[in-house]
Amino acid sequence: MTITLTHGDQSALVSPRGAELTAWRAGGQDLLWPGDPAWWDRSAPILFPIVGWARDGRIRVDGVERPMGVHGFAAGSTFAVIAQDAGSCTLELTDDAETRAAYPFAFRLTVTHRLTEAGLVTDLAVTNPGDRPLPFAFGVHPGFRWPLTGADRSGHRVVFTEREEPSVPVIAPGGLFSAERRPVAFDGITLPLDDALFAQEALCFLDARSRSWRLESPGGVLRMEVEGLPHLALWSKPGAPFVCMEAWSGHGDPVGFTGELQDKPSMRRLAPGATDRARVSLAFTSSAAKA
Repeated sequence: MTITLTHGDQSALVSPRGAELTAWRAGGQDLLWPGDPAWWDRSAPILFPIVGWARDGRIRVDGVERPMGVHGFAAGSTFAVIAQDAGSCTLELTDDAETRAAYPFAFRLTVTHRLTEAGLVTDLAVTNPGDRPLPFAFGVHPGFRWPLTGADRSGHRVVFTEREEPSVPVIAPGGLFSAERRPVAFDGITLPLDDALFAQEALCFLDARSRSWRLESPGGVLRMEVEGLPHLALWSKPGAPFVCMEAWSGHGDPVGFTGELQDKPSMRRLAPGATDRARVSLAFTSSAAKA
């Protein structure tokens, strides 16, 4: 069952699998990458209970190693639809025997997608109904069409609102974060997109200064505002017709990390009974509308 949302001239589709947005149309344009196994078969997965890769595909909890795939298991899980109206829906994932085998914690992950006059808002909430601290990371991984509008991939750029470091961590084999950094040829604000950018994995701006950034194209501008997710990342593949603008609370394991999940850098520890929240807001303005 796919959920259809509408508001004014906007529409969106949401799948209960992963609470994932699979389409978003605004300003007369289909903006979200629809997924294609030839390149990347997802559109906008929700990341939980980790972000990135765990070393050797395993996490350690209470001294026991457990399997955990890249970005966790939420994206492949079926969420319950707990609320829905014409322009919004709320979906929820809770722990069960299957999740506890890999991640032995009680949790409730709630995802709300909402169309507004301004655009599309996604709210994430993680609640700890258990009796011990909950170590977790969460985030969003939306892919947008490249070209965003029209048929030409040239002339696209990502623009940050604050000046970012012109270097990013080197991603080691297995998706692990190394202490080494590699330069990114930009002024810290405006980053022109080309295939060479993505020849060495994602560009990860950890603890980014910007809380807003935008994808500019000849046909329009897509803006993303982020609350509660400190890390920003760009990812694509050379030649691919999409670019992902991601926002995370955590990141992949450091090279050589062998510690407990709760001790992994950038993991959050949520107290029993507490809730942690994040929000991502998207808006699109077409060049035709501005004219």
